Amino acid sequence: MPTHQPPVVRVSHLSKHFGAHAVVQDVSFELAAGETLVLLGPSGCGKTTLLKMLNRLVEPDGGTVEINGRDILAQRPELLRRGIGYVIQQVGLLPHYTVAENIAVVPRLLGHAPAAIADRTEALLTRLHLPPARYAGQLPHQLSGGQQQRVGLARALAADPPIVLLDEPFGALDPLTRASIRREFRELEELRSKTIVLVTHDVTEAFELADRILLLDAGQPQQLGTPRELLFRPANEFVRRFFAAERLALQLRTLTLADVFVETSHWNMADTNRRDSDNLNSQITVNEALERLTSADTALPSFPFTVAQLMAAFGEALQREEDAWKR
Repeated sequence: MPTHQPPVVRVSHLSKHFGAHAVVQDVSFELAAGETLVLLGPSGCGKTTLLKMLNRLVEPDGGTVEINGRDILAQRPELLRRGIGYVIQQVGLLPHYTVAENIAVVPRLLGHAPAAIADRTEALLTRLHLPPARYAGQLPHQLSGGQQQRVGLARALAADPPIVLLDEPFGALDPLTRASIRREFRELEELRSKTIVLVTHDVTEAFELADRILLLDAGQPQQLGTPRELLFRPANEFVRRFFAAERLALQLRTLTLADVFVETSHWNMADTNRRDSDNLNSQITVNEALERLTSADTALPSFPFTVAQLMAAFGEALQREEDAWKR
């Protein structure tokens, strides 16, 4: 999560109508360098339209978008887009271009040297678990859906843009592939310095990837905040109901061991962190701890508490959150 910095992206009172239908209504937010904002909400709530206004694929009817203090309407759309990575659900790879040629599209437009493009392509493919010797010369139809999505992400990152927009990037993938690529996404060093705006309707995906979430309904912002704030401090009834069906799963994925054991004697976090800092620390989630506690993998570190103790502490933590919300 980024620290206090001047905003890289500033959106002020943005709106869009298609005919008489208001698709986006009075949306404002700011993003710092390195922050990931997830646009979340039901189908048809305006998420994709809002995203496309950030790179002028859709022109706003009102409001402003500034990138590094400059109004995007003062820039030529094609030049603006060359500095913003863009990944869509359908990937959009050029069918008659090889993987390497697809990745090289924007760097070539920007006049990068061929040798630099080749080095960048090889590095990205390697980091995305697509060995260049095997995949660089393949055509899109020779790839699986997950492999195509990785190539689409590599193409968006090829020119090293500071901002990356992603529109349901994992939506067309099967659940196992989707979960695997989300893990890769979180761990990819290339993305840690990027300012990211990601559209999804998948609540779990939003909670896994977001620093902050903007929840929309019928084009109107309902709440902007961290996943924890939306889960434990809902701004209104819509926000509360939106997360109700998955509330327990989200709580397990949101609260950490530090949260649940902060006021108990079950676990000395400092001692445990010193003993096994690489594999176990106070910032892993309750869900991750449960997975390790119930795993048959004997190589995983042991815990100084049982499942029963963990769940008891988890229940106490939820009660503390509830009491704090009532205050």
